[in-house]
Amino acid sequence: MFKRILLLFVVLVLASCNSTKSPIVTTKKKGVSYGKKSGTVKTQERRAPYQKKSKPVEEVIESTSRTVVTNDLISIYVLKFKDVAMSNMKTYGIPASIILAQGILESGAGKGDLAISANNHFGIKCHVGWNGETVKHDDDSSQECFRKYNEAGESYKDHALFLTGRSRYASLFSLPKDDYESWANGLRKAGYATDSKYPEKLISYIERYDLAQYDAKVLGLKYVSKTQNSTLNRTNNYDLVHEVQKGDTLYSISKRYNVLVDDLKERNNLSGNTLSIGQVLMVK
Repeated sequence: MFKRILLLFVVLVLASCNSTKSPIVTTKKKGVSYGKKSGTVKTQERRAPYQKKSKPVEEVIESTSRTVVTNDLISIYVLKFKDVAMSNMKTYGIPASIILAQGILESGAGKGDLAISANNHFGIKCHVGWNGETVKHDDDSSQECFRKYNEAGESYKDHALFLTGRSRYASLFSLPKDDYESWANGLRKAGYATDSKYPEKLISYIERYDLAQYDAKVLGLKYVSKTQNSTLNRTNNYDLVHEVQKGDTLYSISKRYNVLVDDLKERNNLSGNTLSIGQVLMVK
């Protein structure tokens, strides 16, 4: 009887000890995963958040038509026509910066109605003595007569002849070739445009896109930018361009620079696969 009582007492004591032990709880910490083997811990890699490239900045150009363009398109326009502008400066004495700024403003960076339908990049109307092709376009009045060209290069040449061949612009050519502000104001004063803010707009393009650097190249002068962050030098983080040559296709260009065709089309706002010789594409 005594043995039975002793055995019962031992069982009760053991049961009481087990009930006082704290339960073991396993928790996972944030950012940590546990391996199959007991006691091994693997730290998860945390990837940096994906950063999208900044979108091109849009602006509206009001000239012979209302055109919405981006800073990238304006930069491409400058790269495409800077050489012809510098050539015209050497031949005719018109600052390349003024030529390019007028081209941007009057043609909507090549995307305006007249530029597309008539290759007219300077908004030059027919005037007396014009024997070439013409188009009708609403400007100061309805359905005015504007000059039409076979290609943009003809428009650039005719712009130079237009300024050098008319006496009302003669005073411009006594101005320093590196004084684009005086040229911009002189054009307005001579009656090139009716817009009172015409000089201000030209100067804005010249300074934002560092167009005066092309005047300095022609004149053999050292160029110092007035703006620390010119738009031309930061074309939406794309720092490589390609000028389309004969035989180029989007596929061949994509292989040359190791980029996707779809990326080329997106960066250059292309809806189709057609390219033209001399076209400037943002590549990377």
